[in-house]
Amino acid sequence: MPVPQAKNLEELNEQLRSYCQQDEQRRIAGKAMPVGEAMRIEREHLLPMAVEGFELAEISFPTVDSKGCVKVRTNFYSAPLRPGTHPQAKLLPAYVEIWQERECVARHERSFGRYEQVLDLEHYLDVLEKKPGALAGSSPLRQWRERGRWPESFDRLWQSLQERHGKHSGPREMIELLTLGKRYGWDRLQQVVEQSLALGCTDAAAVRHLLTATELNRPHTELLELNGLERYERPLPQMNEYDQLLGIAASTAEVAR
Repeated sequence: MPVPQAKNLEELNEQLRSYCQQDEQRRIAGKAMPVGEAMRIEREHLLPMAVEGFELAEISFPTVDSKGCVKVRTNFYSAPLRPGTHPQAKLLPAYVEIWQERECVARHERSFGRYEQVLDLEHYLDVLEKKPGALAGSSPLRQWRERGRWPESFDRLWQSLQERHGKHSGPREMIELLTLGKRYGWDRLQQVVEQSLALGCTDAAAVRHLLTATELNRPHTELLELNGLERYERPLPQMNEYDQLLGIAASTAEVAR
């Protein structure tokens, strides 16, 4: 007898249910009762279903090394923990989770290579605050770029901050803004950075203002007052001539003595 083709998933489920009910009337050779009746008797002797499921992850307790990473199997994953800490690592089919004091402090996509580093820039912001010049060439930033987590608007703002504050203070200002991403969310930070650039405000203070305006319940119309602030930008003054005057004053004082 040909089996009719189901038109959709609902019809398919209905057909399967019907076939299963028909199969309950089947009698196995040598058995005294049909399949359905034997199944009902067996069900009475089964244990109840477990309340909690079993853990599907492979558990280990690695040590955080000097680079802020834990080794899970053959790969290294960053964690925002002090070196020497022994967190719990859960190796899942698609992810690796790092747990500390019943809190998931890091979650990475699992790497199926060998001896690879999987780094999250967010885990290194505290270290980069002390060495802001290392941000540009850091491996966590490179990996964020490769994963598409570093938008083009961040580079535009970073370039502007360096032009305004210099190559040392500019990266520091950028890192301080990145730390706000941990609090307000990275999508929110990207949105505010793009809004600030559209308004012509390429300063860290303007970005912080836009980021906290909603939190302070300020009206949206107040944000529009920032438009066009770039016309007030002025180059930093040169102090070389004043340094020459200091040298002349010191020479004069030496002659007077």
